[in-house]
Amino acid sequence: MTQRVIVSGAGIAGLATALRLHRAGWDVLVVERAPARRSSGYMVNLIGPGYEAAERLGLLPGLTERDLGVFTSILTKADGREKFKVPAAVVQAAVGKRAMTVFRGDLESVLYEQVRDIVTIRFGTTVQAVGQNGDEVQVDLSDGSSERADLLVGADGLHSGVRELMFSPGTDFKVDLRHLVGAFPLSRVPRDIPDGASTTFIGPGRTAAVINLGPGRSSAFFTYRSDDPAAELAKGSAKALNAAFGDLGGAVPDALRQVTADAYFDSVSQVVMDTWRNGRVVLLGDAAWCVTLFAGYGAALALNGADELGAVLEEHGSNVSAALTDWETRLRPEVLKRQALARKGTAQFAPPSQAHVWARDLVMRAIQLPGIRTLIQRSIQRANQ
Repeated sequence: MTQRVIVSGAGIAGLATALRLHRAGWDVLVVERAPARRSSGYMVNLIGPGYEAAERLGLLPGLTERDLGVFTSILTKADGREKFKVPAAVVQAAVGKRAMTVFRGDLESVLYEQVRDIVTIRFGTTVQAVGQNGDEVQVDLSDGSSERADLLVGADGLHSGVRELMFSPGTDFKVDLRHLVGAFPLSRVPRDIPDGASTTFIGPGRTAAVINLGPGRSSAFFTYRSDDPAAELAKGSAKALNAAFGDLGGAVPDALRQVTADAYFDSVSQVVMDTWRNGRVVLLGDAAWCVTLFAGYGAALALNGADELGAVLEEHGSNVSAALTDWETRLRPEVLKRQALARKGTAQFAPPSQAHVWARDLVMRAIQLPGIRTLIQRSIQRANQ
């Protein structure tokens, strides 16, 4: 008999899971809290296993035309004046050819186009209650229906409802890294930034980047350290970001004027759990292991996690328990590695002191030297194996 899966969440992790399990022969139902499709404006990188997973899932043809490519990075002073630049060719040589940068919303769109006609998706619907025995899981949904399935996948993000229901209710698995991140598309092309370039200010405790890739493709990224992230979130994105970055010059003031209510703005947290499975319920993506934007690997892990889940379910057939155990064993080392790199990466995005900023500048300048460039390239390649 055809096995059935319910996937909670229609973001990257959920749609990738729906696509991969459909190809594995499963009947798929996706439920999504939002009333309609949503998209966020920040960039995601597909490199190493993430790029390979996108290739196996058949996403590359749709993503290629949306690839933002690499761009020249101009490091600036607080008033917007240039300190130095890292040419796009240097960045390309470091990351290699099997890498891609796209907007999160574009990746979701390509996934949605792949699954919309082959799986059932119910928007405005959430998981309300879950019961299970050795053979099936019963899911009560917010639309009043009750569904039975062989597997429930919680791919519903950092603030996962499935995780709250099924994994020690009342336990907060989020580890707050005491940073805030704001990212959003720009309705106007940034002024005073060359086409195909970004300006980035990095100072003690904060980073502001504005990227000019032309109309409809330009964006801004802000991150800063805070001892009270909850208080920052309570201010709202516009007020908080203007307070943290309003003293900067260059392209930053114009970008801040374009902050909208739907801009991505959240505290930086990781999800740390001893296990991602409970019987026939499993968490995937940020719901299970959120590595944060500092890792630059969240989308890649979501795609790879979905692809691996499909693979182990094909290998183990009806033995769902064995498949989930195998799946977690395969993925956990890479997730732990990326989470550790993200924690170290906070010093890159929000340097503790001006001395750290100067040291980082020296490294960035040195990248352009042929010998150092080769060492950096090898280091990146090892990190993404």
